[in-house]
Amino acid sequence: MEHLSNRAGPLPRAHYALALRVGLGGVFVIGGLAKLSRLLSPSQADGIVAQYMGPLGYINETFQQWLFESWLGMILTPWNFLTLLSGFELISGLMLIAGLFVRPLALVWAPLLWTFVFSLPVVTTPGEMIDAPTYTSPAMFVQVRDIALSGLFVALYNFGPGTTSVDARRHGAVLVPDIDRDALLLLMRWSLAVAFVIGGLFHGFPKIASFGTPGLILAVVGIGLAAGYGTRVFAAAACAVLVVYMLGKLGAASGVLGYLNSIKREIGLLAGAAVVAHAGGGRYFTVDALRRRPPSVQAG
Repeated sequence: MEHLSNRAGPLPRAHYALALRVGLGGVFVIGGLAKLSRLLSPSQADGIVAQYMGPLGYINETFQQWLFESWLGMILTPWNFLTLLSGFELISGLMLIAGLFVRPLALVWAPLLWTFVFSLPVVTTPGEMIDAPTYTSPAMFVQVRDIALSGLFVALYNFGPGTTSVDARRHGAVLVPDIDRDALLLLMRWSLAVAFVIGGLFHGFPKIASFGTPGLILAVVGIGLAAGYGTRVFAAAACAVLVVYMLGKLGAASGVLGYLNSIKREIGLLAGAAVVAHAGGGRYFTVDALRRRPPSVQAG
């Protein structure tokens, strides 16, 4: 069956929760360690602050004014803001992997990932040219992987922490009952689909993640996931694309942490794709559903 049956029981859901926890937690453990290793180094701290806050950095002027020129500026500086954020990434990533406070953390990170979209600088004046490629593509396209990860966090919130978690040992919080599994699988496959469709249709444009794969392949995989037809096949293809990309980055790695930091989002996406490859894509908004005629209503 193409959907996760209500008779599947707690074991598959526990495994799905574990896969998502490890994949999504790994994103933040790696990202937090990578940034903290530079922020806490006297020779590298200024460089990473400029990378985020400089004239061509990752955080736009509106966000910087809000953070550092409002009342928040009384307690925040660019360095301690990045250090606090990186520390929170590391700690929350470790907690997710261990299964501690999983649902509260998912509730925080699902919307927080969108701040990376809103804070990215973009050019809004027609004809204005800036050399930094971050500015020349739509922020939602540049950060589409974060949007996909946000959807996976919503799914994790609803799956719950799973049996192999600290939450389960402390409170018996194993699974969230009475969830709509088809809705969760729809959310997961569309979250993955948007990353692949954007990577395929806008292949080669600045800062668009294409996973080192021809655009046509990415677009076909993304459309297949969105359509919900042969979902397991397309999700397995997504896993293959991500694994090949991750292996391909080994040659350019400057070190273990540098390598992991270059593929951290792909680790989270791989976890989501693996869950969909096993569970299917649900019954909602699928090509099969379009072909099925609704049951006739008989007079009582």
